[in-house]
Amino acid sequence: MRVALIANRAAGGAIDVAAIAQALRDHGAQPTVHALNGSAIEVAGSRPDRYVVAGGDGTIGPVARLAAAAGVPLAVVPTGTANDFARAMELPSDPWAAVALAADPDAGTREVELLRAGDRPFVNAASVGVSVPAARSARALKRSLGPLSYLVGAVRAGLTARPLRCRALVEGRELFDGRAWQVIVAGTGAFGGGARIDAADAGDRLIDVAVLEAGSRAALARHALAMRSGALTERPGVRHARGREVVLDVSRGTCFNVDGELCRIEPARFSTRGERVGIVVRRGARSR
Repeated sequence: MRVALIANRAAGGAIDVAAIAQALRDHGAQPTVHALNGSAIEVAGSRPDRYVVAGGDGTIGPVARLAAAAGVPLAVVPTGTANDFARAMELPSDPWAAVALAADPDAGTREVELLRAGDRPFVNAASVGVSVPAARSARALKRSLGPLSYLVGAVRAGLTARPLRCRALVEGRELFDGRAWQVIVAGTGAFGGGARIDAADAGDRLIDVAVLEAGSRAALARHALAMRSGALTERPGVRHARGREVVLDVSRGTCFNVDGELCRIEPARFSTRGERVGIVVRRGARSR
């Protein structure tokens, strides 16, 4: 089986790409190695049977777009800090177990929707509000705290962040207009090293959006706990809807957190275009 290995050496520390490629060979695959440079990926002349991405959550979306366009499955080797996508898809957390799965020609697949933030592909979640300063705070702590850095960053942001003004439209219908602590647009719904949008289904061909209305910081803390327990969308003060397009009206220059990457999305339009990719999963894994 021919595989195109695309690696982001910046994710979660140093990645030994040569060792991953050799492990794929040891499991019977025939890998070609390609680098991810920013958002550019070169897979010149390669016609793989499977794509393999090694990196963090922010690396997966661009490679998933390639796999979806080529109509071939995508295997994920999680080498980032949070690895929320691997958790959401119940993939091996150990990179070497993930390599073995990536090289298994008899592995199963599970189809997920590829979402767009503007034209930027993503798979987990795009958010604005408290999640942005939380991510900035976590970035400085990743080397020393690992996944715990996301929780510490969230606590710090929750103590100091201010609500933002936002209007949210779902397929043209107004869901919310006012001040919000955070707005989350979800695919798998996993983010922040263990948080999730409980109602999100990566295979339903729709986008979920949750708006956390501004209120007391105590309520924000309870929302944060619900993100960890999986009951966020049922809480008072949380607006939830789903559709094929979400538009957020926020101040120009507002920064978003898209699968852990901080960026601007102008205009802030999130959509599903019918792009789906088969993710390589363990045989017998449940399909949702």
